[in-house]
Amino acid sequence: MAKQESKSKRFHKKLFSSYRMVIINEETFEEKAQLRISRFRVIVTGILLLSLFCLTAFLTISYTPLKEYIPGYDSSELRQKAIQNLFTTDSLITLYNQNLQYLDALRGVISEDVTTQDETFSEDKRVDTSERNSSFIPTVLEDSLLRAFVANEDKYNPNTNSGSIELSTLLLPPAKGPISQGFDLEESHFAIDIVLEENTPIKSIADGTVIFAEWTAQTGFVIIIEHASGFLSVYKHNAALSKAQGDSVVGGEVIASAGNTGEYSTGFHLHFELWMDGYALNPSDFFNFSD
Repeated sequence: MAKQESKSKRFHKKLFSSYRMVIINEETFEEKAQLRISRFRVIVTGILLLSLFCLTAFLTISYTPLKEYIPGYDSSELRQKAIQNLFTTDSLITLYNQNLQYLDALRGVISEDVTTQDETFSEDKRVDTSERNSSFIPTVLEDSLLRAFVANEDKYNPNTNSGSIELSTLLLPPAKGPISQGFDLEESHFAIDIVLEENTPIKSIADGTVIFAEWTAQTGFVIIIEHASGFLSVYKHNAALSKAQGDSVVGGEVIASAGNTGEYSTGFHLHFELWMDGYALNPSDFFNFSD
């Protein structure tokens, strides 16, 4: 026990023993300076200097451009580009989803696979009423050609007051002849059927751009035109098409010839639809189809 105390005293004595450091002139042996030190003072001074050095280095790297030279640390310019790319990617994804919805809506109208409002809500009858009113947006409204542009709408409602809509564009009838079947919401017939002779010219009702011109098994040759006033015109069961997708047309220009194509056709006629802002309109309210 006494031996351990002796070692402790010796260690304490060495740690706190004072030493004098003298600086003298080598030639004249003149004393220039002297400093009283100890092992403890050296250790404490070393720790303080090391801490001060680390703090200075940290502040310098954190708050100066030197941090950009640290491997693995992104520069401010790179971070700004990353944020900009993130916003761009998000916009592209949104646009991509809108285009998918738009194409799905076109496929539904072309194939005449229409889902009404009652059918849509019956499938979602388990959804709470308050939740439906606040955040529910139907994802299957295939009878709406402009579903991608009316994504904020929360219900389907064919416009029965189409006669009150004012159009700034002069509309021309696509063809003239007797109507075999009119516009009927109860029967989900969102069009009129005009009886025509074979190969009767079908004309565009107004200036616009062809957004669809293809053959379908159910409706034969179909052409859809998007017009500047925010509405679409659809022409089905044609014998042949005179325009291709992407073509620009003017009002009264021949775009197809009347036919009897597609599984749903029962004779030579034109199945004509008119849509505006996602709503089906009654073409008879805008055109006189009699000769």
